[in-house]
Amino acid sequence: MRKRSLLWLLLVINALLVSCVQTDDFELPELPLENIQIDGDLTSIAAVKGNFKPDTGEIHNFSETNTWFEAYVISNDAAGNFYKELIVQDLPENPNAGIHILLDDNSLYETYNFGRKIYVKLDGLSLGYSNGVHQLGIQNRGDIVPIPPSLIDDHIIRSEITSEIKALPIHISDIRPELKNIFVELKDLQFDVNLVRENDIFSFASHRYDRYDGERQMESCSTRETIFLSTSTFSNFRSLLLPTGSGSVKGILSRDYYDEHYVIMVNDPSAIKLDGPRCDVEFLDCGENSDPASQVRFEENFDGVTSNSILTSRKWTNINVSGGEKKFTPTMVNGNRVLRISAYNTLENPLEAWLVSPPIDVYPNRVVEFDILSSFDNGMFLKVFVTTDFTGDPRTTSWIPLDASVPMGPSGRNEDFFKKSQIDLSCVEGKLWIGFKYLGAAPDKTTTYDLDNFSVLSN
Repeated sequence: MRKRSLLWLLLVINALLVSCVQTDDFELPELPLENIQIDGDLTSIAAVKGNFKPDTGEIHNFSETNTWFEAYVISNDAAGNFYKELIVQDLPENPNAGIHILLDDNSLYETYNFGRKIYVKLDGLSLGYSNGVHQLGIQNRGDIVPIPPSLIDDHIIRSEITSEIKALPIHISDIRPELKNIFVELKDLQFDVNLVRENDIFSFASHRYDRYDGERQMESCSTRETIFLSTSTFSNFRSLLLPTGSGSVKGILSRDYYDEHYVIMVNDPSAIKLDGPRCDVEFLDCGENSDPASQVRFEENFDGVTSNSILTSRKWTNINVSGGEKKFTPTMVNGNRVLRISAYNTLENPLEAWLVSPPIDVYPNRVVEFDILSSFDNGMFLKVFVTTDFTGDPRTTSWIPLDASVPMGPSGRNEDFFKKSQIDLSCVEGKLWIGFKYLGAAPDKTTTYDLDNFSVLSN
């Protein structure tokens, strides 16, 4: 009897289930409309940021204002490129302002997903300015620290609305302070050629010089203006190789840790669409050389060059063409004399300096070689050219770009890694000159370069 009763019970349950579900297609319930009542007044992100006074730099504390602001989440920490922070902007499309909120919690994307509308209560929070951006959090002496977990729900209300975030299309030339912490799209970009050479492609943030962030210089195909892609060394895509083509990048516009230059940060690599052909300048290409050069015809290792006058006596041209005084300067690296150039501590903006070799006579199958060292790196500002008609003034000379290997250096002093360039000049007829152009600017484009072991080889 017990077995029979159990069988009848199972049959009844099965019948009920079948009667409740008539089809395999399930309709998802519609999300409820926003039904959040804010006990207070609403303000804007731009108005919130206006409370910080840059002339004093003092942290502003919100108290007894009964004020909130609404915002949309544009950061996503799932890939590890953001940590204990929310970046939000005021509108899902055509935003006016964005701000950085510090939260002492992980996996924020699970609650505050990309596009999620939130409300932020200001009373009890503090506004500061660090690493080049405005930050909201809790004041701890002279710093802004993350909102502790016990207070997050008091200050952040998550709505039921998730909006489509449309990246604001801009050009590098459009960048201005008001666009910081905004989700933007930069088109017509590619990584610097020195970062994506065949068999020597850099990763996003796992180079031996990367410490907390890997910064990779990108350039506009149309204007050659530059910006950095910044990736955390704790991200889960730090070891992926950079894409080698050109295209677009969607990310959050920000500043680097030292507030020296603008960077763009992506939520994950899918925001980088560089699948088009590269748009490099046309470097000199002499094709395949079946008879490689081996005999040194000219050599300069700068030993004994202790002043510009000695360099001039050896028929080198060393000139600043931007109105300043800084030029390539003889110095010592590990007991070895080199020529150094940097805009650091010069107050020159811009600093355009040229070092032009003596005339190189006609040799068959010429090849030029030189070594370059980079340090205190904050961008790539050295380029190399060749000409057959040097006028004595680099500005009035017609130059042909050379595909030189300009290294990326560390953020500090580097004295152990020169990178060699070897460039075939066999298709260039007649006398020629090699020109090294440094175009930096104080205070933020100041990478230091050392040049050594310049030589010309032929058969």
